[in-house]
Amino acid sequence: MTSVRAVLIDIDGVLTVSWEPLPGAVEALREIRGAGLGVALVTNTTSRTRASIAGTLAGAGFPVAAEDILTAPAVTAAYLAEHFPGARCALLNSGDVREDLVGVSLVDDDDPDVVILGGAGEEFGYAALNRAFGYLQRGARLVAMHRNLYWRTGDGLQLDAGAFLAGLERASHTEAVVTGKPSRAFFGAALGRLGVGADDAVMVGDDVESDVLAAQAAGVTGVLVRTGKFLPETLRDASGTPDHVIDSFAELPALLRAWAAQE
Repeated sequence: MTSVRAVLIDIDGVLTVSWEPLPGAVEALREIRGAGLGVALVTNTTSRTRASIAGTLAGAGFPVAAEDILTAPAVTAAYLAEHFPGARCALLNSGDVREDLVGVSLVDDDDPDVVILGGAGEEFGYAALNRAFGYLQRGARLVAMHRNLYWRTGDGLQLDAGAFLAGLERASHTEAVVTGKPSRAFFGAALGRLGVGADDAVMVGDDVESDVLAAQAAGVTGVLVRTGKFLPETLRDASGTPDHVIDSFAELPALLRAWAAQE
């Protein structure tokens, strides 16, 4: 690949850890912006709204605005509007993202049509999970924002919703529709927003399966960084091979320059 028009970038573990910039990440994103490339920050983060994420990143020096960010909650809202218009939805999520769930009817009763599973946190206790299990037994559909098993924080790796989702699916004999990464629709939404084809884009992430290999399955060139949740064993045991592996996002501009030099 020698032509790149846009870069899709995961946030947590790639640009930041616990919202603190990783070394060289701010400067690298500024260089990519300066080169005139399209940028979309594509994240399964479910604890913050797009506006909140943009404010935090901009405050740390990243050249981004809310319109540059595509979140799993925003894509989930679009999916529900298309496939379950007017549905009564029960949300289990850590963090208030209702601002990004535009048009979604959230209810707090025993008769929802859809159970929405977001990101895990203290809210994912036995009572909440068992209540969701009951909804599913009574026929509610299951929509999950992602399948991430864990993510990295300043305190190390922490469990995420995918660990609980697997149990809910197995117990209720239900398979969730996943709206965030690694769904092909998520990457398609990002490409559509930037107005580029898959052949013209690069995806940079720290999750070899959900970020990189999923992007490659959608036709996007995948770049894995050895930061964030990256572990050597997950790369070794992955279901495929990333197109490229670099130590950190700070190395991406040099990789893009090398590709441009091949043209």
